[in-house]
Amino acid sequence: MSDPSSINGGSVVAMVGKDCVAIGCDMRLGMQALTVSNDFPKIFQFNNAFLGLTGLATDVITLSEVFRYKVNLYNLREERKIEPETFANLVSSSLYEKRFGPYFVGPVVAGINSKSGHPYICGFDLIGCINFAKDFVVGGTSSEQLFGMCESLWEPDLEPDDLFETISQALLNAQDRDAMSGWGAIVYIITKDKVVKRLLKTRQD
Repeated sequence: MSDPSSINGGSVVAMVGKDCVAIGCDMRLGMQALTVSNDFPKIFQFNNAFLGLTGLATDVITLSEVFRYKVNLYNLREERKIEPETFANLVSSSLYEKRFGPYFVGPVVAGINSKSGHPYICGFDLIGCINFAKDFVVGGTSSEQLFGMCESLWEPDLEPDDLFETISQALLNAQDRDAMSGWGAIVYIITKDKVVKRLLKTRQD
């Protein structure tokens, strides 16, 4: 049997700019080489934090609902919105709880701290070990291609429009070289005062 994390395919990438952050994913849901849907978003918003989930589609859907429940509970108890750093720790502890029968996902968290305005991104392995980054993090079946594209294109202190162009080119070119992801993409550009969501049309083959 193949790696459960790669059965349904999918890719996600997060990137830091100047007082902004971007996160993008492809739209493909597959059953190995067979494409089932081209309308399967993998990014979920939880207040100031955005969670990108790739891996086994059933675990992606389950975890998105688990975190929606836990974030709503946090908001009620703390009477404030959850910050990206706190949400990252919540993701880590939730995954580690299931370490003996893990969720087959590769989460990526991105967001802007509402108080300091600092961008924040990080990635995880399937049992919750946090991978902090100051430039970009990637996940999914096209990780190797994404690493190469991001290292080629990313520059420090990109403005929001330039960051959108950079992350879009990296994501589209990487998924063109990966049969398990593609079929369109969604990119979120997050600044302290607004979130811009853009849908990218790509080759449908």
